Amino acid sequence: MPVPTIGIDDLGGMVGRHLGYSDYLVVDQERIDRFADATGDHQWIHVDPERAAEGPFGTTIAHGYLTLSLVPLLLPQVLSVEGVAFGLNYGCNRVRFPAPVPSGSAVRLGAVLASADEVAGGVQVILDVEIAVQDAAKPSCAAEVVLRYYRP
Repeated sequence: MPVPTIGIDDLGGMVGRHLGYSDYLVVDQERIDRFADATGDHQWIHVDPERAAEGPFGTTIAHGYLTLSLVPLLLPQVLSVEGVAFGLNYGCNRVRFPAPVPSGSAVRLGAVLASADEVAGGVQVILDVEIAVQDAAKPSCAAEVVLRYYRP
């Protein structure tokens, strides 16, 4: 399904709206291993399938920050803003990892536009984002993501 395009000046009228869900993405061991290599975080619970099989989750799990780092990949499937010279990831106000992402799980992103405020040259938005494993009771990542969109 095509993603609706929202004009930068229309973001304020979208506050409080759920923007929808991304497609599911499988988080496989190869992605987990590449993230471990990129960050230097090679804790066994992420990269040692044999040892992790005996651990609390019965398999390796994705790093929490790997899960959060999927936001830029999945968010464009639910939000497209036009009339923008450029956008910036401005940060996160709050991030939690309530549930693991077992290797091989499919996750998707859902987002609510929590706020849209004018800033010099553009609009700052806060999105309440959740990334959840398919059919899971709790999200694997819940975050307030702050983005800035600047006008040309």
